[in-house]
Amino acid sequence: MNRKIIKLLFLSLLISVMSVFAGPSPSVTLKVGATSVPHAEILNFIIPDLAAQGIKLEVIEFSDYVTPNIALAEKQLDANFFQHLPYLETFAAERKLSLESVVAVHVEPLGLYSKKYKKVSDFPNGAIIAIPNDPTNEGRALIFLQSKGLIKLKPNAGLQATVRDISENPKRFVFKEIEAPQLPRTLDDVAGSVINGNYALQSGFNPIKDSLLLEGGESPYANILVVRKGDSNDPRIQALAKALTSQKVKDFILSTYKGGVIPAF
Repeated sequence: MNRKIIKLLFLSLLISVMSVFAGPSPSVTLKVGATSVPHAEILNFIIPDLAAQGIKLEVIEFSDYVTPNIALAEKQLDANFFQHLPYLETFAAERKLSLESVVAVHVEPLGLYSKKYKKVSDFPNGAIIAIPNDPTNEGRALIFLQSKGLIKLKPNAGLQATVRDISENPKRFVFKEIEAPQLPRTLDDVAGSVINGNYALQSGFNPIKDSLLLEGGESPYANILVVRKGDSNDPRIQALAKALTSQKVKDFILSTYKGGVIPAF
């Protein structure tokens, strides 16, 4: 065996030994789907924290409430972060998806916004109010409006109330059901729109200053980190969950969104 071959074999052996002592690859990828504000912003904020643990966090942004769950179920993502538990439960049941919540991170208060009126009391009889059209957010919007005294729902309406469950509507408001991402664009055409917090922020609204009415921090609709069932104990997911519920993230939420997003931990 000539010296060249011996040298190559020695180098190969040395590399193998070094790889054993080096342990696993210093960087594993974690793909997380999110809507842009505030979810993607929060995830981007903790990229360095996960990188320090050898996890490369890849944030993939979506502009709707349907695709992120489909992509997760089809293993295009490792997790997603954009929805609350009632929405997840309804969506997963309807689509027969095996998904689960890992941890609650924040509440995005639902708000009623208007470009035409300064107060809800100024809304005329028969005014049009736009609301989300997906089952859980429509119910949430109607329950929110009921809590503010604008309408009354049937006693058994539940979390998935629809406009058909309205039992009292003193000012005969007309409710227009619109896809949640499009609600900010309806403000030129309606008296008011009930807009999810993330889409309000994304459109440049400050929920505290700009809304006529705002959902309280007692809301059960906390936004959650979601994975496929059985994946919640994945070390990467556990690291992400811990980072998302850290004091650092709590301080970031409070200082960045000024009450427009409320920590749920």
